[in-house]
Amino acid sequence: MANFSYQGRDATGNAVSGALEAASELDAAKRLMAQSVTPLSITLAAAEAVRKSAGGGAGKLAALFEEKPRHEDILLFFRQIYSLLKAGVPIMRALAGLQESAVNKGMKNLLRDMRESLDSGREFSAAMARHPKVFNSFAINMTRVGEMTGKMEEIFLRLFHHMEFERFIHEQVKSALRYPSFVVLAMAIAIVVVNIFVIPAFAKVFDSFGAQLPAVTRMLLGFSDFMRNSWYYMLAAVIAVIFCFRSWVKTRKGRYEWDRVKLKIPIAGKIVAKATLSRFARSFALASRSGVPIIQALSNVAQTVDNAYISDKIERMRDGVERGESVLRNAIASGIFTPMVIQMIAVGEETGSLDEMLQDVADMYQREVEYELKTLSQQIEPILIVFLGVLVLILALGIFLPMWDLGKAAKGG
Repeated sequence: MANFSYQGRDATGNAVSGALEAASELDAAKRLMAQSVTPLSITLAAAEAVRKSAGGGAGKLAALFEEKPRHEDILLFFRQIYSLLKAGVPIMRALAGLQESAVNKGMKNLLRDMRESLDSGREFSAAMARHPKVFNSFAINMTRVGEMTGKMEEIFLRLFHHMEFERFIHEQVKSALRYPSFVVLAMAIAIVVVNIFVIPAFAKVFDSFGAQLPAVTRMLLGFSDFMRNSWYYMLAAVIAVIFCFRSWVKTRKGRYEWDRVKLKIPIAGKIVAKATLSRFARSFALASRSGVPIIQALSNVAQTVDNAYISDKIERMRDGVERGESVLRNAIASGIFTPMVIQMIAVGEETGSLDEMLQDVADMYQREVEYELKTLSQQIEPILIVFLGVLVLILALGIFLPMWDLGKAAKGG
């Protein structure tokens, strides 16, 4: 027997956690299910983990540098396992074949561990739960639904399309931000070069004037001196700010506040909001279509939207539905949906086709996100041009005003 810690949901949908003794993770899951607790994660207790890893320092060091499964590997895995199961290949033979053909060593080790887990009597979802960094709770819970309904291959296909959408959004965002990132980087390098090399050269000329310099010029000279003489303070301050920010975001309150602020950032905020709500609608439609109860579906989806603020809104929707209120009423109360989406939810709930309506909502948001990302560079470009113009204006005034004043003085003399 080993000690396991768990996190899950009770029959009313409330979050629960604790510890229990069981022979394996599968046995622990069965015991929790018997207590009307739906497990979300089951892990060895800290003492057990230390005991099992005793003497394994070299193994930990090797695991640190071990190649990890990539998002593309997991995406391909769901597609291949769907095709093999649909063709009637037994799941153990399918995993063996995928293990042999895997190029990524981390993926090969993952498939080997899953085969060993199935050999020891674990269910497929329990084998996936042993790798929480690879499979999120949504994928694990959807697989568990497939096991209960006998629709494993269908679930794998839906998970493939779901992850393909996630990858598409990620790649689109990277592509859209590439040009603005290069422009901002070039401007930062230009500011450093001007302050370290250009302005000091003009400073020697200005000193020879022996006259009172304009305020803009004095400001530029002061900032240049500070950058050249105290650059290490600036570097330390930047590193400290980044460290403090990342530490703050890792806290529950910090993550919630940052995710809330992200939605209000000009231009980028609306893209983040639409992409997050598209992920919610697609995930909820997938869970609902697969036979997951609404309360459990909302609980699962809340963990997949990757935004603590919207996740909290979805949790509040789940609480309202649990009290017997309609999805429509809670969607309106959440304040995160547009009137058009609210209307589609109303039609879906009234006609019993909520999953289809939410799929339409997801497709609509996806089209809007695609359009916003395609025009992102065009939206950011005016801001960059204005910023660059202000920068050039300050430099021009700071450098040429003293020369202009000197020319006027010489002409008047």
